[in-house]
Amino acid sequence: MARLFSRGSTPRRDALDRQEHDELQQDVERAGCRAIAAQGERCSVDVHGVLRSVTLEPVGGAPALQAELYDGTEALTLVFLGRRRIAGIEPGRQLTAHGRVGRRDGQRIIFNPRYELSA
Repeated sequence: MARLFSRGSTPRRDALDRQEHDELQQDVERAGCRAIAAQGERCSVDVHGVLRSVTLEPVGGAPALQAELYDGTEALTLVFLGRRRIAGIEPGRQLTAHGRVGRRDGQRIIFNPRYELSA
């Protein structure tokens, strides 16, 4: 079976990636936030981006909704402990999250962030 998409870089794909990056960075600036890649660890941050994935994965035996937030520079995981779902938290949705950045298993993470959904 032939692959429809290759993982290799093409000029068209690079242009689309650059356009997505530029649009996301404009949204970050409009939200009054800094890029995720520019945020320090163990600091309180305000980050803005688009949710790329939302999954239910237990943490320490308790339910936890995990959402990957991407802003064009880097991704981080938002973890909502004790939640199985949250209205409006779905892939493709833009939001601003507020919390303290940490690291778990090599991933940047914010536990139980305050958040605001974008229209």
